Amino acid sequence: MGPHPAVAAIRLAVRRVLHDVLTDFTEQTERAPHAGRAPHPELAEAGAGRRRAALPERPDTPLVLVACSGGADSMALASALAFEARKLAVRAGGITVDHGLQDGSDTRATEVVGRLAAMDLDPVEAVAVRVGHGGGPEAAARDARYAALDAAAERHGAAAVLLGHTRDDQAETVLLGLARGSGIRSLSGMAAASGPAGRYRRPFLQLDRQTARKACLVQSLTVWDDPHNIDPAYTRSRLRHEGLPALEKALGKGVVEALARTAQLSRDDADALDTWAAEAERDVRDDAGRLECAKLCVLPPAVRRRVLRRAAIEAGSPAGSLFARHIEEVDRLITGWRGQQAINLPGRVEALRQGGRLVIRQS
Repeated sequence: MGPHPAVAAIRLAVRRVLHDVLTDFTEQTERAPHAGRAPHPELAEAGAGRRRAALPERPDTPLVLVACSGGADSMALASALAFEARKLAVRAGGITVDHGLQDGSDTRATEVVGRLAAMDLDPVEAVAVRVGHGGGPEAAARDARYAALDAAAERHGAAAVLLGHTRDDQAETVLLGLARGSGIRSLSGMAAASGPAGRYRRPFLQLDRQTARKACLVQSLTVWDDPHNIDPAYTRSRLRHEGLPALEKALGKGVVEALARTAQLSRDDADALDTWAAEAERDVRDDAGRLECAKLCVLPPAVRRRVLRRAAIEAGSPAGSLFARHIEEVDRLITGWRGQQAINLPGRVEALRQGGRLVIRQS
């Protein structure tokens, strides 16, 4: 008798990602200075059921870490990684981040480390971070968490870090992007792979939250329910417990699936437009590298605004603080020129029109 359907689903999702990691790792190894040597036999026989016990000492075997909060999604992910890594030429470890935002968070982080170690994950560690205040509490916690995960990945030489975001999380992200009105890129949600060299992988984006929780239940995995996830002080919490249920009541079931599908379609469109903008940017600059307003004006608005955004970021404007309204104001220097003054952008950057050229520079 095979595993419970929920367990089978999470394992299959992780197995697919691990095969992608192995493929990428093998390609990188072949491009390395010692590419002439034959790959390790367990890399060539990734599906041959080799045991993981002998793998941690081998530098030619990729390490995959799971970011685990102790919640149902990440515990399900950790269990699937532990199971699949035993059958593949993959070392598996785990990281939990202690944000220090709740009483007893250090004790809970220690407990999570113990659970990960009990799954035979190695290395496992808890990393304490200090959460700032920039961008609001949710954004500040996210920034601190990713900084800690980046540092852990570098420290351990990890090929990938797995994150437990589900289809429900993707739907919430799309709705938050829609509320911000930041354009198609904000509607594309979370990518299956992101970060430096695709470091962060999200195996569960096609699985719902209930599947992960069921997988934990049938495997008797202890999970922690973060009280912040039901705290109405947090925007995502309100959306999860009030906004999405209201949409499903008004529109019927299937809203989450539709929003996740929208994310993928939007990502495909945004990627295509970004590629077009990168190519167009070369054609709208003069010999001195300055942007020519006449050439910018004939570009489709979606492409032109991407060119302007890229130029602003290159000049030093922080991407996270550069909103659609900023780019719209800069765009008016091209399409609605009436002798306006310079436009001030985040990061002490200014945009102004001079002699038919658009100048974006530090002020």
